[in-house]
Amino acid sequence: TEIARRLAKLANAPFIKVEASKFTEVGYVGRDVESMVRDLTELAVKMAKAEAADRVQEKARRVAEEKLAAAILQSRGLGGAGAMRGPGSMATAAGNTQERAQILEELRAGKLEDVEVEIEVAESSTPMFSIFGAPGMEEMGSNLQDMLGNLLPKKTKRRKVKVREARQLLTDQESQAMVDAEKVTADAVRAVEQNGIIFIDEIDKIAGRESMRGADVSREGVQRDLLPIVEGSNVTTKYGMVRTDHVLFIASGAFHVSKPSDLIPELQGRFPIRVELETLTKDDFRRILTEPDSALTRQYQELLRTEGVEITFAEDAVEEIAAIAAEVNSRQENIGARRLHTVMEVLLDELSFEAPGMNGVPVTIDAAYVRQRLSAVLKDQDLSRYIL
Repeated sequence: TEIARRLAKLANAPFIKVEASKFTEVGYVGRDVESMVRDLTELAVKMAKAEAADRVQEKARRVAEEKLAAAILQSRGLGGAGAMRGPGSMATAAGNTQERAQILEELRAGKLEDVEVEIEVAESSTPMFSIFGAPGMEEMGSNLQDMLGNLLPKKTKRRKVKVREARQLLTDQESQAMVDAEKVTADAVRAVEQNGIIFIDEIDKIAGRESMRGADVSREGVQRDLLPIVEGSNVTTKYGMVRTDHVLFIASGAFHVSKPSDLIPELQGRFPIRVELETLTKDDFRRILTEPDSALTRQYQELLRTEGVEITFAEDAVEEIAAIAAEVNSRQENIGARRLHTVMEVLLDELSFEAPGMNGVPVTIDAAYVRQRLSAVLKDQDLSRYIL
């Protein structure tokens, strides 16, 4: 899963992970397999809208500050300096302009963050409802809501909030207004069709075995429903038709009970490239503990730093942790890199508990400390089973 997720991040591609066991055959109650494409499209549209809003964020913030300045000027009313300039309209206008410029300067300097101001914000009045029925009908509810939202006039309401909250509300409102929703949607659908990645996990759970008999709506039927989508077909979404011809489908499964050959032959043919992941070794665990920016050792250092305790992991300690994780995986259930989470938790359990009362005493974790904390547990085969 993490490999596919990082691949999508590197390619800046729409990515979604689904579990094969959650789907049911068409005609039964439950989610049909086409919903994964609809979910991916929804995710891509949200990503595209967020990126488009980021591009106009600075411009939207300036417009929001202008509106805030006008609202503050209006709130001062007759008590404001602009109202006391005299009867001449030109003098009043000049005074208002000068005061507005001063308010803008104070806003940008952060001097008015706690001042309360009354602003107008859009009110969502679209009724919320869902439609259940044939596959794809759930999209009809969303489409009807969109149509009603466009037909009904936009309602606004006045809210009294502090400047810091009002700035964010107005900036979000202005950025949404500046974004071309139609173009963003078209770009998102194109991104799904050209670069989309769907990761189907737990594919082994829908692999039927000859020894099993009886109806099962989440096994062979789901495999048959997957065939046209993986091969390439049109899927109806609320943003229009989405073609899956160039969407990358990646399936994974543990296959402890079943095997890939238990899948129907047609589905096996849709996934021509097979990759078998090898068991992690001691060296792999050591690299996982040291090389990533968010390595577990760094995470625990930052966690204990919040309690004022500075911990340091010696190189021999990292080697010992890696060796123990590999050994436990070889003895008991092989759960891969997740083993490091539990080994580290057992290792630092006592230290985490005592950290608030240590008054910032620095701690160095070495191989001797690791063996002291974990060797007694590992000696007993039965106890080591609980390090999951």
